Amino acid sequence: MALTNHHSEQEVNQMFTRLAKRYDLMNDVVSLGTQRRWRQKFFDQLAVFPGADSLDLCCGTADLTIKLAQLAGPRGCTIGLDFNEAMLAAGAEKVKAADLNKDIELVQGDAMQLPFAANQFDFVTIGFGLRNVPDAAQVLAEVMRVLKPGGWFGCLEMSQPQSRLVRPFWRAYFQVFPVLARTLGASYQDYSYLKETSMQFVSAARLKAMMETAGMQKVTVTPLNLGAGAIHCGQKPRS
Repeated sequence: MALTNHHSEQEVNQMFTRLAKRYDLMNDVVSLGTQRRWRQKFFDQLAVFPGADSLDLCCGTADLTIKLAQLAGPRGCTIGLDFNEAMLAAGAEKVKAADLNKDIELVQGDAMQLPFAANQFDFVTIGFGLRNVPDAAQVLAEVMRVLKPGGWFGCLEMSQPQSRLVRPFWRAYFQVFPVLARTLGASYQDYSYLKETSMQFVSAARLKAMMETAGMQKVTVTPLNLGAGAIHCGQKPRS
């Protein structure tokens, strides 16, 4: 297994238990308030259709899961999967508030060993979660297994600007970010982890190559905020 995150699963799980109540706020902070526009652009590209069967990996507080269910409608099957109980509990509250309990199933599980049959989903998504798993390549292999032929994978994730003019400002922001998080009542250590994983995760170009190695075709990359984030989409071949 080629690790893309060297922190232990137990450490990451404990951290997200501590972060669950502040997770949405801190996503706004880390994305400089633009994560909602990022998600809208993400779904503009993914084009989820009514009746689609969808799986949202590392679903956290269920923002992407809820949007998937709204786009697919009651004829679609929408599942959100996360390994952290506290994040799923926060997500369940939002699903209830959106009156989507009948349309969404939240499942506790491992994105590297999905408890689903092959060729089951029209869409598989992951938002701000791929950098947190130990082996992103294994997650991509599982995505390919559970996607239907012709199905689409979409990943919304932090990335690294490639411009030599932008990178110094990006690095400077991530040095300040844990301090800013602490002023909002969060743990400096926990948000140092988020800084570290955002800065050390594979580049957008490398993730594109990993998706193609996993067998995806028509892989596209859309930089966000001058490359601080990226949308990756890829299709499982029809045959």
